[in-house]
Amino acid sequence: MTTQPSGIEDWLRDILRCPRCRSELVDGTGPDGGTELVCTSPECALAYRVDDGIPVLLVDEARETRA
Repeated sequence: MTTQPSGIEDWLRDILRCPRCRSELVDGTGPDGGTELVCTSPECALAYRVDDGIPVLLVDEARETRA
């Protein structure tokens, strides 16, 4: 059992998807240096924060990564 840089275990990471578009999520770093999961869909491109290894997959609290 291994974990990703986000602190999320591999088995969980394999099933997590963006709640808006259902695309895969990849590790990222937010503007404040915090860990986040970023949607791989260029149309969606939301970033979800990770608090103490727990992803907060709420669309209303996600950060837009597109300019």
